[in-house]
Amino acid sequence: MKRTAKAVWSGSIKEGEGKISTQSKALNEAAYCFASRFENDNNTNPDELLAASHAGCFAMALSLILGKEGFTPDSLEVSATVTMNAEALELTESHLKLKAKIPNIDKDKFMECANAAKDNCPVSKALSLNISLEAELA
Repeated sequence: MKRTAKAVWSGSIKEGEGKISTQSKALNEAAYCFASRFENDNNTNPDELLAASHAGCFAMALSLILGKEGFTPDSLEVSATVTMNAEALELTESHLKLKAKIPNIDKDKFMECANAAKDNCPVSKALSLNISLEAELA
């Protein structure tokens, strides 16, 4: 399977702007710029999109792993926070935060499955940065 996204950038790094589109059109010329990446502008940015990808991928991987172990989650609420060292222009960490409702699972099995998903979801495997996990079973 192959998925495609497109970015178009015009102008200098600080004054310029770009548009990001995805094959599915979930993003269709979504604006991004220096201020959205390094300041608090409301447009999207590559780091935010990576965080969204990591959260979504982790949730799907955990659901798969839980299913193989005989569990069906009622809900998996995942956030991912990607940290950038702006001076080094380097992404340094993706922190996953999970709140899960899974009937009939004990804490040890839950953590085993959550850590397996953290280590083995395709986005985690693609990233060369520190990945941490904070998991809560409701």
